[in-house]
Amino acid sequence: MSGRPLPLLGTFHEFSVAVADVRAAVEFYERLGFSHATTTDTYSHPYGVLTDGRLFIGLHRRAPPSPVLTFVRPGVAGSATALARAGIELRTCHTGEEVFNELSFEAACGQTVAVLEARTYSPVTRSAHESSLCGEFAELSLPAADFARAQRCWEDLGFVAAEEQDSPYARLPLTSDFLELAFHRPRLCEQPLLVFRAPDMQGRIERLRSLGVAFAPTPRGLPPESALLDAPAGTPLLLLPETD
Repeated sequence: MSGRPLPLLGTFHEFSVAVADVRAAVEFYERLGFSHATTTDTYSHPYGVLTDGRLFIGLHRRAPPSPVLTFVRPGVAGSATALARAGIELRTCHTGEEVFNELSFEAACGQTVAVLEARTYSPVTRSAHESSLCGEFAELSLPAADFARAQRCWEDLGFVAAEEQDSPYARLPLTSDFLELAFHRPRLCEQPLLVFRAPDMQGRIERLRSLGVAFAPTPRGLPPESALLDAPAGTPLLLLPETD
């Protein structure tokens, strides 16, 4: 990690989703080759975390919003003031000496973001190079009708935008020290996408089909060796062949 100050949001912690059946969701990601992370007792509701070494997915049996991009930043109470100065209106703000400090807000494109004072699971020994059956996690892609507005909002939060791309579909990539983010047109998919890539993606897709994993119809305009994987809580996994 660089010696630069933490960005406003801190470090990326997990992609948090609300699920009715945590056990079923855990089994789904286990089948894809994800590993468990040991959770703390921070939450009173049932909670599990699965990881491929790069992406951490938090499975929460709680009420929406869902999904939530969850970050960790020490001194989160002070972040509330900084976020307010940036023109961000908080949805929730739980701070104090006797509570677990956390806040949340709605960023551009309607995406909920949460910032916590501390981690809610322990570090794992799994290597980031030990990919799941889906391939290597590449980025989280969010639907956005207005790329320019989305770019302004997320650059204010510490991300840096690259040039808009047309291949493999219209997208605007952004980068940070802790998470690769992108935006896609809602006509491709109206939901956030967890995007994975691999040079042998066709073989991986066939392996997943043999395991009985359910697939959704593939959006038009994607490369032929692509697939959209249905996941619990309605967050599709987009599987793409690796390109040069």
